[in-house]
Amino acid sequence: MRAVTALVGRRTSPVVLVATLALAALAFLLPAPTPTTPLVASGLPQRYQSTVAALRQAELPTANVSPALAVVTRRDGGRLSAADITEVETRAARLAAVAVDRRPAAVSVSPDGHAAVLLVPLATPPGQDSQVAAEVTRLRTELRTGLPDRLLAQVTGGPAYTADLTNVFSGADTRLLLVTVLVVAVLLIITYRSPWLWLVPIVVVGTADQVAGRVVALLAPHLGLVIDGAASGITSVLVFGAGTDYALLLIARYREELRGHEDRFEAMRRAVHRTAEPVLASAATVTASLLTLLFATSASTRGLGFSGAVGIITAMLAGLVVLPAAMALVGRRAFWPFVPRVGSQAREGRVWGRVGALVVRRPVLVAVAGVAVLLTLSTGAVGLRVGLSSTQQFRVAPEAVAGQQTLGRHFPAGATEPVAVLTTPAAVPAVVAAARSTPGVTSVTPGQRSGTVAEVDVVLDAPPGTEASYRAVRELRAAVGAVPGAEAVVGGTVATALDTKTADARDTRLLVPLILVIVFTALVLLLRALVAPLVLIGTVVLSYLAALGLSWQLLAHLAGFPALDTGVLLLSFLFLVALGVDYSIFLVTRAREESRGAGTAAGMVTALTVTGGVITSAGILLAAVFAVLGVLPLVALAQIGTIVCVGVLLDTLLVRTVVVPAVAVILGDRFWWPGGSGAPTAPRSAGVTATRSGTAAAGAVSDGSLSA
Repeated sequence: MRAVTALVGRRTSPVVLVATLALAALAFLLPAPTPTTPLVASGLPQRYQSTVAALRQAELPTANVSPALAVVTRRDGGRLSAADITEVETRAARLAAVAVDRRPAAVSVSPDGHAAVLLVPLATPPGQDSQVAAEVTRLRTELRTGLPDRLLAQVTGGPAYTADLTNVFSGADTRLLLVTVLVVAVLLIITYRSPWLWLVPIVVVGTADQVAGRVVALLAPHLGLVIDGAASGITSVLVFGAGTDYALLLIARYREELRGHEDRFEAMRRAVHRTAEPVLASAATVTASLLTLLFATSASTRGLGFSGAVGIITAMLAGLVVLPAAMALVGRRAFWPFVPRVGSQAREGRVWGRVGALVVRRPVLVAVAGVAVLLTLSTGAVGLRVGLSSTQQFRVAPEAVAGQQTLGRHFPAGATEPVAVLTTPAAVPAVVAAARSTPGVTSVTPGQRSGTVAEVDVVLDAPPGTEASYRAVRELRAAVGAVPGAEAVVGGTVATALDTKTADARDTRLLVPLILVIVFTALVLLLRALVAPLVLIGTVVLSYLAALGLSWQLLAHLAGFPALDTGVLLLSFLFLVALGVDYSIFLVTRAREESRGAGTAAGMVTALTVTGGVITSAGILLAAVFAVLGVLPLVALAQIGTIVCVGVLLDTLLVRTVVVPAVAVILGDRFWWPGGSGAPTAPRSAGVTATRSGTAAAGAVSDGSLSA
């Protein structure tokens, strides 16, 4: 603590700011490393058949070639006429200029005569998504140039999905950053009611976000980690969310100390001393929780864990080192027009003072009512479904999705995403026979081969991404796996989706208990107690279940999502638990401080009154920041943002500010067993004395909060 507080002073504060700017500039001047790519596109390890299949496909003659599917239908929904089919055949000849082999694409007409499809092989070199996107754009231009108005042409298939995903993420990080900054700025202006105070934390946190991104980009390749667009976006949200939370806590305590000390540097040193412990504990807990993702199966999830951990550490350093120096240099005038003067009395926090009084008068009723609300909301998760197909991954369906849906209406359901069986050339006849005898298989066609590997294409009768398709893949794996000497493995998009779902379920079973153990251990070490951490962990789990139940109802009935993505449950749990513990730490560490000599009930009420405004402001801000994930194109990110947003609001408005204080009042001093409420605290200075009733102390924080 002394090392941190020593950085705040008349001479040291300018040095800290100059050093920070120099380090930030150095981070951006260093050469950018070559980004790493996962072993296969799914990011799954080789213990999964889909990964082994993808690696074997790389040995085939056309390893870096994938078919794009051009689908042509009539705009009026009618059958294709002879003239329409002639027009499509003309298109097939023109598309030869785009195809890898320069051959005209073969035309296939659907059994119902309503659609024609052209298969165009495109170059798809690994890690060259921009090049693939350019080729797909060229294909779409050639396909539509001069096409009669009566016909509708759509391009789908693997290369089209790559292109559309690349295009929808183009500029998405910039949009996310701009919207995040705007949301944070507006909420800070409302919080501080000052025309310029908000600029200090937002500049500090914004700089921290940019530095964190650069540090991640520099270190990740050396660690073999893959950082994708989703990880970068979530990391920015984490830095802004956690960074502004730390800023709210520090600035609130700084304002409190300014009412007792004329020297602004001394006031900041005391503020840092009081807030360093909860901020360090919070950052350490969140960082450790994020690092558990390094044990995840998917390369992208591991990258997210590392990127998020770096972001939280950067936000913590910014909040405890850079922000105090900046605020101390600016001084009291930053709070204009509500400037805290020595000896002035803070305005009473009417809202949280009344809540505290209610908790003391009716703790059992308040606790029971709060738990009942959470349990009721939890029932909304009944019937929750997990697993999205490839056509359900985007908030707004791009052309690749629309084209695949068109194919699905006019061709066999599985024809849009055939399953690939990789085997030895000698075993192809036996594998074909085994595949044809498998339930759920519509057709089997031997494909390309090399000297050591052969591919067999299998079309399923179930739509991709459904449980029926997954069941067919499992049965197909069992059938071809039983062929002697075939060494057959089943891959393709449907098999990859099944393996991803299996991997996410395994990660959830492994990491959720690990995250709870980390959070519980951190709370025990911080509070030197067992009962309080058990209470807080119990409320964390209940809060998550309530958030999941309410969010599922909103996502299913208002947004119309058919299911949650497979990775949403783990990531939303991680963010809710790891970030929700911030508010537990802010509240309970202050309650322990106030309980010494006054008792747990009075200490908790005072802590609630003093920190209730900070927790409410921080919670609303963090919820809004996570809601901003909805500007990104993927459904999974919108779902994570919704669940975390709802969960944080429940956590700050109900759990941490009502349920936890009520349980603490019921338990009394047993809440701190076996360690007690802590060591005696130093006497407070005039002007910042917190009355044990909790009302006079409220304004020290809450006159700068959204809830005051």
